[in-house]
Amino acid sequence: MADREQLVPKAEDALDRLKYEVADDIGVDLRKGGDLTTREAGKVGGQMVKRLIRRAEQDLAHESEDRR
Repeated sequence: MADREQLVPKAEDALDRLKYEVADDIGVDLRKGGDLTTREAGKVGGQMVKRLIRRAEQDLAHESEDRR
């Protein structure tokens, strides 16, 4: 992960797995390390954000259903 403080330190491994899952799904080889293009890195990051938002929305929807 990048050199930044994790808001939820226990989530670091899950985020790393998500990064590799997304990269594999969209055909970006993360083994290139620092040789990724800006476009490739942006695609991976953008797809990670989309998936995290989707998961958060699903969790919120389930919480809302459970309160009824």
